[in-house]
Amino acid sequence: MNEENRKKFYITTAIPYVNDRPHVGHALEFVQADVLARAQRAQGDEVLVLSGADENALKNVQAAEKAGVPVKDFIETNAKLFAELAARLNVHFDMFQRGSDTLHHYPASQELWRRCAAAGDIYKKSYEGLYCLGCEAFYASEELTPDGECREHPGKKLETVAEENYFFRLSRYRDQLVDLISSDTIHIIPVSRKNEVLGFLRQSLEDISISRSNERARNWGVPVPGDDTHRMYVWFDALNIYQSGIGFGWDEAMYQKWWPADMHLIGKGILRFHAVYWPAFLLSAQLLLPKSIVVHGYLTVDGQKMSKTIGNVIDPFVLIEKYGADPVRYYLLREIPSGEDGDFSYEKFEARYNGDLANGLGNLVARVAALGVRAGQFLKLEYDPQFLLASDMAGIRLRYEKNIKNFCLNEALGNIWELIGRIDKWVNDQKPWTHDVPVLKAFMETAAHGVQEISFMLDPFLPDTAKKIREQISIRDNAITIKKSANLFPRLK
Repeated sequence: MNEENRKKFYITTAIPYVNDRPHVGHALEFVQADVLARAQRAQGDEVLVLSGADENALKNVQAAEKAGVPVKDFIETNAKLFAELAARLNVHFDMFQRGSDTLHHYPASQELWRRCAAAGDIYKKSYEGLYCLGCEAFYASEELTPDGECREHPGKKLETVAEENYFFRLSRYRDQLVDLISSDTIHIIPVSRKNEVLGFLRQSLEDISISRSNERARNWGVPVPGDDTHRMYVWFDALNIYQSGIGFGWDEAMYQKWWPADMHLIGKGILRFHAVYWPAFLLSAQLLLPKSIVVHGYLTVDGQKMSKTIGNVIDPFVLIEKYGADPVRYYLLREIPSGEDGDFSYEKFEARYNGDLANGLGNLVARVAALGVRAGQFLKLEYDPQFLLASDMAGIRLRYEKNIKNFCLNEALGNIWELIGRIDKWVNDQKPWTHDVPVLKAFMETAAHGVQEISFMLDPFLPDTAKKIREQISIRDNAITIKKSANLFPRLK
């Protein structure tokens, strides 16, 4: 594809707080983003993936104080862990933008502030309200549980905060936001999350506080332009990482190339910030809006919410060390419904590993490779897909591509395993090991093509495994070369 004909595709993950080590929920979002990015690249698009570290939150400051470590050192250590987790999962971020970046992020966020102020949307007033440190957000009493707790962070007492802050005229943009979301100008996936946002917007929309006093912010965060006594509210600057990381305020050519975001991938708990606050800031600043917001659910562990108190937080580094990156990617992408909540357990993990990876994919590739070595290495390509009619193959591929587009990644993997099952059944029915070498050669031409198709479909999901399959069974220059090797996924005992 010619360079000038390539489309750009800009995808972002949520920007995680770095008040602690990453957990398996972060791994879920990272691998989901990686699949979507790899699928777009496979279509020939020029793709940029951005993640980063939300470092200006008050919770980061308090966590550093509790650990007895300077804030800068504390966030540096944890930010590196998130970047390392991505690398260990074979997830590639083209940009990892940090909120503490004074060279690019600070001036970019101050520019966004100035634009909103120039539109007449920022004003100062005294305020008292209930503040959830976990969400870094104020809540009205009617938004809380019957026990007066945040729905995202039950069991944690809310703070009553009274101070003079800068406010953003969010109420001004209510009707416009309803129109943008209803019309799918901002396309929210799945539709249940779209309806959730519209339900929120149909209530009265209050203006929001967008600054914190230096005293409460511990002098940490992006300074408010023209007022050294205040720091920006963390969500005002953190959302702007999506722009500051691609040149807003410091590299206009880069910014013009990549903005707007084609997709923000986020967890359900921060939907309001992305679907209401963020578009309103951009409308005020007269900047382009993100095209889509794709929302995943949460992970429970053995049916319970992950909690340090319970002691059931799953460390993804431990998982990767024990099982490998691709098995971890597979479980998170197959077992967890992409747009919904899902559960992690070691029992389910090992059942998926043995059943789907070792006995399913690994066994099929090993069988075909063993037969191919017996057949010989020089096979003419006279491919006749007798095990799958052309329409059947096209149908599986079409469902697979549609499921990726609709953020049904677990179902797209199901399509691949449907193909694995079809080929495996065909091998059993044909019994090629009972035939002489000429008949076996004809069988292998068909089987090799089928396995290679599996490898191409696996590319976005299990990239290392897909590469290993093509190293074992390769089709190049009108010849099929097959190498026998150990099972891709040795069974767990």
